[in-house]
Amino acid sequence: MKATEVPEIAGAYLFEPTPYADERGFFCRTFDADVVRSVGLDPDAFVQDSLSRSVRGVLRGLHLRSGAGEAKLVRCSYGRIFDVVVDLRPDSPTYLGRAFFELSDETQVTLYIPAGCAHGFQALTETADTSYRIDRPHDPAEDVTIAFDDPELAIPWPLPVTSMSQRDREAPSLAEVLKQREK
Repeated sequence: MKATEVPEIAGAYLFEPTPYADERGFFCRTFDADVVRSVGLDPDAFVQDSLSRSVRGVLRGLHLRSGAGEAKLVRCSYGRIFDVVVDLRPDSPTYLGRAFFELSDETQVTLYIPAGCAHGFQALTETADTSYRIDRPHDPAEDVTIAFDDPELAIPWPLPVTSMSQRDREAPSLAEVLKQREK
């Protein structure tokens, strides 16, 4: 497994496994504490794993947490997703930077998203399972959502949106969220 920095988002990494393939299929390690530690992250900091299943066109996000934020490892364990990260850390050298990825079950690449970054994705296949490993227990009172179609972000979502949560549909603009964070 190797770790690669994401230039558009300071502190973000892609963890790329080394699959071992044969006539049965493949095997790969999707988490390696030593590799995580090698880039300065604490592998023991992750305390909760979650899984979402989405159908083609479903959009989830853009989400982040207020307060201390939430760092996470994200991987598409089945299917393919278009994954988006937006850096909303005012002191970051990549503040307001955006990065786009296609994560899939074929590569099993894991994306590390630092606390303070917004995250969202769209399912590209009929079924897409997305695994999350987060560094603190979820508290719904800290949930923040940003409009997926905010023109300031101009995210090139690859498919028409077939479904999204009510919360995501009614999300405020990036400018409104940033204004609220200043208070």
